[in-house]
Amino acid sequence: MKIGLSIKRFRKKLGMRQEDIAKQVGLSRSTIAQIEGDRRRVTVEELVLFGKAMNVSIEHLVNPELYPDQVVEPSENENEEGCRERISIPQNNYEKFKEVLLYVLAKVGAKPNIGETVLYKLLYFIDFNYYEKYEEQLIGATYIKNTYGPTPTHFHKLVDEMIQEGSLARVSNEYFNYPQTKYLPRIEPDMTAFTANELEVINDVIRRLGSLNASGISEYSHKDIPWMTAQEGKQIKYESVFYRTQEYSVRDD
Repeated sequence: MKIGLSIKRFRKKLGMRQEDIAKQVGLSRSTIAQIEGDRRRVTVEELVLFGKAMNVSIEHLVNPELYPDQVVEPSENENEEGCRERISIPQNNYEKFKEVLLYVLAKVGAKPNIGETVLYKLLYFIDFNYYEKYEEQLIGATYIKNTYGPTPTHFHKLVDEMIQEGSLARVSNEYFNYPQTKYLPRIEPDMTAFTANELEVINDVIRRLGSLNASGISEYSHKDIPWMTAQEGKQIKYESVFYRTQEYSVRDD
């Protein structure tokens, strides 16, 4: 569900006019109309204000389908298209997953900080940054929210396959006296599997986050809106990437 439609439905359930919500949020009525019509993006700061004005959490606004008792049915003049979610179901391209993993490991896998936990977060930011920037999926892996940050659900299955195929090696190690699982590539990635845009995003994530340790990159992921708005142990939705704060957003507009 688009955030503008979600705001509109909560507003109508409370019997509020656009003028009413505009005064409480500190925006003009025309801006509220643009937001509800999904002609203007909403900042996370504005989401907080909308939540306070309507006494709902950001999670309710971003994921209203999780709370069916809170959602008002669309009025008769709202067509089916207006109620439809952006298509963001994870495609789980396993072959692309393997090539991206090989590429990342070829670039930074030998660095002492690159263990399994860091890899999880690098893959997450590669996938979600690409989706935010191009509105298409790169790997399209499924990630769940856990205590230490986003976790790709099929990671171990695919890694085991790669080890059996001879393309990857698993190494048990220690990093600052903590146990660490590392993976080292045994073959080169297939560079023909990547577009220029994909390589741009992958390299940018590696450049910005590839030197963080497990605790640093986990803490960084915890402040990203997709992780913040997901329920513990549940899937992190690609759609929520469009409501990132400026610090995390990779869009040019």
